[in-house]
Amino acid sequence: MSQYFTLHPDTPQPRLIKQAVAILRDGGVIAFPTDSSYALGCHLGDKAAQDRIRAIREVDDKHHFTLMCRDLSEIAHYAQVDNRQFRLLKANTPGSYTFILEATREVPKRLQHPKRNTIGLRVPEHLVTLALLEELGEPIISMTLILPGDELPMHEAEEIRERLEKRLDLIVDAGACDVESTTVIDLTGDAPVLVRAGRGALQPFGLN
Repeated sequence: MSQYFTLHPDTPQPRLIKQAVAILRDGGVIAFPTDSSYALGCHLGDKAAQDRIRAIREVDDKHHFTLMCRDLSEIAHYAQVDNRQFRLLKANTPGSYTFILEATREVPKRLQHPKRNTIGLRVPEHLVTLALLEELGEPIISMTLILPGDELPMHEAEEIRERLEKRLDLIVDAGACDVESTTVIDLTGDAPVLVRAGRGALQPFGLN
């Protein structure tokens, strides 16, 4: 049976943020709001929790996780970023984008694409998510909360509780989110490549 925290979307209660982070550090799997849809998340070092997220989503090890980061400097710790990539990231973070970049040695192999050694990273534009990341002091491993058979990601905490209460350790309710996923852009080549169109605009990357 999952715990259920109701947080203010603009001024999240520090006590509940601390409790949520304690659940993450203890190996928990949480559902939390982002600037796109709700997401599933766990601690970077916890493979068992990562496997639980894959089981909920019913995806295999070829499906990318995303490292949800506090800021651009944290992205640069986990990804190889050159000057061109840095300028694009600086102009478009925080925001509803996931960027595919070459992973550094700080990223566990189990989180990297099995053939390309890449990782998806993003800086969310949601105050509750950023508060969780600030308290945790490191990225959250995350994956969009879209269930098998559904066409759209989940965006309301009450529905998440109805469908996943017995499979999660915590549901963080900060109000309804968008129903769109992030825009995914691969920055590993000479020019940005669109992987998935979503909430983030394409124009800044010359992809419209």
